[in-house]
Amino acid sequence: MAIEVQPERAEPTGRPEVAARPWWLRPGVHTGLIGAVAGYFLGHWLGNFLGGGFARSSLSDTNDVAIVLGYAVGVIGWLAGLGVFNDLFGLMRGKPLPEEPRLRGLEEPGLAKYFRFTLDHKVVGIQYLYGMIAYFLTGGLFAMAIRSELLSPSYHLLGPEQYLMVVSEHGTMMMMMMSSVILGPFGQYFGPLMIGSKRVAYPRLEALGFWLTPAAYIILLSALLMGGFPTGWTGYEPLATQATQGMDAYFFAFGLMGISIILAGFNMIVTIINYRAPGMRWSRLPMFVWSMFTVAFLQVLAVPVLVGAFYMALADRTFQTAFFANQLGGSSYLYEDLFWFFGHPEVYILALPGFGVIAEVIAVFCRKPLFGYRVMVAGMIGVGLLSFFVWQHHLFVSGINADMRPLFMLTTELISIPTGFIFLVAMGTFWKARIRFTIPMLFALAFYFNFLIGGISGVFLSDVPADTTEHGSFFVMAHFHYTIMGGLIFAFMAAIYYWLPKMTGIKLNETLGRIHFWTMFIFFNTTFLPLFALGLMGMPRRVFEYARNLQTLNDWVSISAFGLGVSILIFLVNFVMSMLFWREREVGNPWRARSLEWQMSSPPPPEDFKRVPVILSSPYDYGIPNALPVAELNPPLGVIGAAYAPVSGGLEG
Repeated sequence: MAIEVQPERAEPTGRPEVAARPWWLRPGVHTGLIGAVAGYFLGHWLGNFLGGGFARSSLSDTNDVAIVLGYAVGVIGWLAGLGVFNDLFGLMRGKPLPEEPRLRGLEEPGLAKYFRFTLDHKVVGIQYLYGMIAYFLTGGLFAMAIRSELLSPSYHLLGPEQYLMVVSEHGTMMMMMMSSVILGPFGQYFGPLMIGSKRVAYPRLEALGFWLTPAAYIILLSALLMGGFPTGWTGYEPLATQATQGMDAYFFAFGLMGISIILAGFNMIVTIINYRAPGMRWSRLPMFVWSMFTVAFLQVLAVPVLVGAFYMALADRTFQTAFFANQLGGSSYLYEDLFWFFGHPEVYILALPGFGVIAEVIAVFCRKPLFGYRVMVAGMIGVGLLSFFVWQHHLFVSGINADMRPLFMLTTELISIPTGFIFLVAMGTFWKARIRFTIPMLFALAFYFNFLIGGISGVFLSDVPADTTEHGSFFVMAHFHYTIMGGLIFAFMAAIYYWLPKMTGIKLNETLGRIHFWTMFIFFNTTFLPLFALGLMGMPRRVFEYARNLQTLNDWVSISAFGLGVSILIFLVNFVMSMLFWREREVGNPWRARSLEWQMSSPPPPEDFKRVPVILSSPYDYGIPNALPVAELNPPLGVIGAAYAPVSGGLEG
């Protein structure tokens, strides 16, 4: 394992410091924005030049080449302005890389480092946290617009094109930007801490992965200025090729987010394999780390297929290739296969980290070891493997070969078995436990309730006879909201209430937290449970006119959705007031947790661990008499080095 056997090398060298430049001369968000704007206009001009000028663009009523090149050069300018390439250019000039303290965020005190390209995994985790909250709130605003429109079947706030634009932006924002909602904030922050490492394997890739997400977010929103895109979050061909210029923003932004996800997954795999502390055997890995490890393989193996499909579609739109043009020898059906080969593992890229978070929470608040640790690990690996064999159940109504239907029905139903393992571990942990109903635990219990409904409804969609009726209806929408929002977002909230005191040293207000939970849980279920009935009654997705007999249920759903929005507003008020004004300190271990990240101060020191710890036992030995501490946090000098020193002098004894 690639650990530091000489931790004193990470200490400050005592060399005189160079006077810092003024903040406005140092790379940061402000210089990144300047680079992005300059890069976009340069790329747009270059695209017009290569594409034959403005006259040709106006004749075809599109300007795809200029827009795509503008996005590409704009992203490069954004990254250059942030200083992403500074170390690379320094190496090219023969300049050595910065000293180790820069990897720990020591180069700049205060809040400024959160607006810069930094290599400290804890800073990157907090950057992800605030970014994901912003992306989630933006998607939620689009959802409020959708439900406002559906209050009436005949009186409209939006036109048909505008409604499709809002629906597409909402779905893409939630499915694209929220892919890293747990792995970003909590995986990057706590992954190294939970395995006893001082850093991630590739800190520059980690930081780059985050700074691609604001670029993807802005590019996706820019589609609104160009008429949006009519395809929903799936971008189906041939409609995507026929759509207006907003489609370019969809493909480019989603592809950019895919690159971010790939970088994060690759970095996580290498970190977990090579940077575990001595004694951190695979059988002692925290369950959250196992979930990250499994998901990282899904990211590295599935997402490149999506990125390739999107840039093939962009080539069709800009350079007149014909990958997905049926009339020119391509195949729009190929796009569906490529998209869903990513799209179904994507569901588990979202869900599995939630299972990992909830496993950490229930073990702490049940005060019991996880029931069936190895069974849960097997369940996660089984879900990850089977997720690659189920994608064509999305194509049951798209002309799939009838002989293939039984195979994909079987694999889709088989995936419920390893998922059931994960549920059984939770039920066994709850058995005869003395549960503490803290706010994280309430969200954990709600997670299992919601995901169970989502899983059971998914069985209907795996069977061809039922799916032909329910596909494309509100039944499907209810199903994936129960699995994604009911699972992922509830796990995200559990993680915030559980780990925020460790990340910031500040805890959220408990009274507001409980109000947030109950309003969110009640209004979530009153919003999405009736959608199953609406789907069975024949209401299709992505339409804003519907039969009058469905108005009562739609009004109920819309009013409940506004209540769900209020619950998120309560969380936002709690978060902002607690972080900026009330600032109730929490510097210890309020949950009495055994996992390694809780065995240090809150927030953790810049260097994580003064010396690499030696792991002694499982993080789940709750209630076991005379259980060893989870780790020796300050082992004597030479202990770790001796463990990895070559044997010499022959055999002893």
